[in-house]
Amino acid sequence: MSLACQIHSTNETGKPWLVFLHGLLGSGEDWQPVLPYCQQWPCMTIDLPGHGDSVSQITPSFEDTCVQLRETLQQQGIERYWLIGYSLGSRIAMYFASQGGNSGLQGVIIEGGHPGLTEEAEREARLNHDSLWAERFRAFPLADTLEQWYQQPVFTDLTAQQRQTLVALRGRNSGKAIASMLMATSLSKQPFLWPILQKTALPLVWLCGEHDNKFQQLAQHFALPLRSIANAGHNAHRANPAGFASQLISFISSPR
Repeated sequence: MSLACQIHSTNETGKPWLVFLHGLLGSGEDWQPVLPYCQQWPCMTIDLPGHGDSVSQITPSFEDTCVQLRETLQQQGIERYWLIGYSLGSRIAMYFASQGGNSGLQGVIIEGGHPGLTEEAEREARLNHDSLWAERFRAFPLADTLEQWYQQPVFTDLTAQQRQTLVALRGRNSGKAIASMLMATSLSKQPFLWPILQKTALPLVWLCGEHDNKFQQLAQHFALPLRSIANAGHNAHRANPAGFASQLISFISSPR
């Protein structure tokens, strides 16, 4: 079953499509600030399972999510494309790229994306972490859970006003749908993808806000191909859409 999507600029230059995948709790609308800077490229945003207009669609796994993504691309007649993902969306994009058989995929742009855990103890801890959050999303009022969600260390760059804005924005979600997607695509269930991706020869880049300490450190630890976004934390495309788009267009336009 294909996913809800929205076509944006559709120029006839023959360039590959830019296909945008949002993070947990988001939707395709999250990419609106970036799209004006990408008008020379055909663009499509997708609502992942359990989100936006795909809220009624469920998925049990990364593999099934990638099947839905592939069906969406085929339904829209998109044959050549870049995947641009944020957080959860970037992990789905990496998994998709790691599976092979995607001849039209030109490369992957990863924003705030974790390449995967390498130790079993880390996986167990992350499964417990995500299970507790999933239970909160199922059992408690969404606004209360979101208040706690945005207090996590990865969001330390947010101001109090920015947190409140996100709580209000993300309050449109279904807590049960978010819980289902969180468990289906938990980092604990994701393979360590970087060694696999290195063998694909696909162009790859990690875009990371300069103030996103956790993911800056991850990039350094795994020697990931990193480009930093100025004046931004974890959600760099929201904090600095012009800077994000500039790095994105620079990368995909580079001679190869």
